[in-house]
Amino acid sequence: MGKTILIVDDSDSMRHVLGVTLRKEGYEVIDAKDGVDALEKLDGTRISLIISDINMPNMDGITFIKEVKKIYAYRFTPICTLTTEGGRKRIDEGKDAGAKAWMVKPFVPQKLLETVSMLVMP
Repeated sequence: MGKTILIVDDSDSMRHVLGVTLRKEGYEVIDAKDGVDALEKLDGTRISLIISDINMPNMDGITFIKEVKKIYAYRFTPICTLTTEGGRKRIDEGKDAGAKAWMVKPFVPQKLLETVSMLVMP
């Protein structure tokens, strides 16, 4: 079984492009449209990495990260943000919540894949 990555982004096109990029590298992908949808998909399935947007309706990415870290089975799952925000204060807020990496959109596929390969849990 391949490594599974959960993509959380309110943009259908962003989830699609990320999914295509990751699947080409052999990753399995689950996607969610916001933090609420993503939490519902954390049902015990082994997730090797979560890539999350920050600005989303229903539940923003910072709140989502904090909620993931409360779930015993996912407390050590690495989370990478992929967002339009690149300000130091927001990055620090994300890292304080539990994000291991912060990438700014638009993403460069090779850079994304390098970051993913460094973060993916065995």
